[in-house]
Amino acid sequence: MSDKNYAAEIVQLLADKGTEKVKLAITDIDGILRGKMVSFEKFASIVEKGFGFCNVVFGWDAADVAYDNVTITGWHSGYPDVNAVIDLNTFREIPWENNVPLFLADFRDENGGDLPVCPRSLLKKIIQQCTDAGYIPFCSQEFEWFNVENNVDQLYAGNFRNIKPMTHGMFGYSVLRSSQKNDFFQDLFDQLKKFKVPLEGLHTETGPGVYEAAITYSGILEAADRAVLFKTGTKQIAHQHGVIATFMAKFNENLPGCSGHVHQSLWSADKKQNLFYDKKSKTGISPLMQQYIAGQLYCLPYILPMVAPTINSYKRLVEGAWAPTTLTWAIDNRTTALRVLPGSATATRLETRVVGSDSNPYLAMAACLAAGLYGIKNKLKLKVPATIGNGYADKGNGILPRNLWEATQAMKESAVAKELFGDAFVQHFTATREWEWRQFAKVVTDWELKRYLEII
Repeated sequence: MSDKNYAAEIVQLLADKGTEKVKLAITDIDGILRGKMVSFEKFASIVEKGFGFCNVVFGWDAADVAYDNVTITGWHSGYPDVNAVIDLNTFREIPWENNVPLFLADFRDENGGDLPVCPRSLLKKIIQQCTDAGYIPFCSQEFEWFNVENNVDQLYAGNFRNIKPMTHGMFGYSVLRSSQKNDFFQDLFDQLKKFKVPLEGLHTETGPGVYEAAITYSGILEAADRAVLFKTGTKQIAHQHGVIATFMAKFNENLPGCSGHVHQSLWSADKKQNLFYDKKSKTGISPLMQQYIAGQLYCLPYILPMVAPTINSYKRLVEGAWAPTTLTWAIDNRTTALRVLPGSATATRLETRVVGSDSNPYLAMAACLAAGLYGIKNKLKLKVPATIGNGYADKGNGILPRNLWEATQAMKESAVAKELFGDAFVQHFTATREWEWRQFAKVVTDWELKRYLEII
């Protein structure tokens, strides 16, 4: 079916439902879903050609403060509209908003091509490279996140210090704890399924009020769409239950951090063969998967901000806190950066554990896939031996950058990053991460006041 015919079919479907309004959304560089509600008539008029959306979403940070160091937009350009094209394949209805239709969109440049800094378009570019090489990427992201009482007025009044967890105690995998906010727990599973974001599993993790969800495996673009919609959907459902869901990578220095592990595999063009699996191998790992792993290990130091994008990300990446710090891999080892899960022709996959829950899913999956493909393209040998035991102690292949500034500078100067994602994206993205570091660096924190105010 042609795009024009499909568009007409969607419009007719919504008309038959008596649709009066439609929600349109895109993600900014931080993975925050930005959007607007339009009338059905407006939607019908833009469904094929797209619509204007202010490019300020790539000119400000997560707090809507304008960058002073990017060129793609700014005061110098007047923050004009750019064209956003609706992806009709993303159609779903929001069950907790009276089934209002929702569509995601991609940005275009003035010539109709992909906007280089659009996260979803970047992922699509990497996917095209993958399919051109003869592989079909499948993927899924799993998230850990804390749930706290929705006392937002007190939080703002008290500078976000009076934070109360939804439930108390650690209690990972607790049937008891998941029953104590059971309406919320059940709503997440049921409502997200209706939202076309099906969960494979949902359980409590270790920490007060923390859950973990595994989103059902799919093609990688659909997986990224689901992950983005999962985060926003979870926040909206939580709000209806008097809860704030936070995807900060490190909610509290005394508690474990929150991951956004990415599971991935490559399949044959007919989608019948998992190319990561080799039944003749003692480990079950194919030579192609070994190259993919080698590529990620090689590239990770140069693309780290794409999977650990905030100041807070690096407070999760510390030794002994269930998050990796070394450039390591192993079979079913939760202390290494890459956890290989061989087992069967359908389930063999790679879990990239560096990724935090605060990541932009489009950028995280683009980074994982591009790095793996780099290893395949360059036929990299997996010379790093599999870690036996504690991955934190296995520093022979190097360690990850320790903070956002170090990671950003490594990416900014990296020829590999520019080869993978293009100069325009790397220039813009690293500028936004430098901005993030500057915003943090100038703030006088509670820690400084407690440590220095009286005694210095």
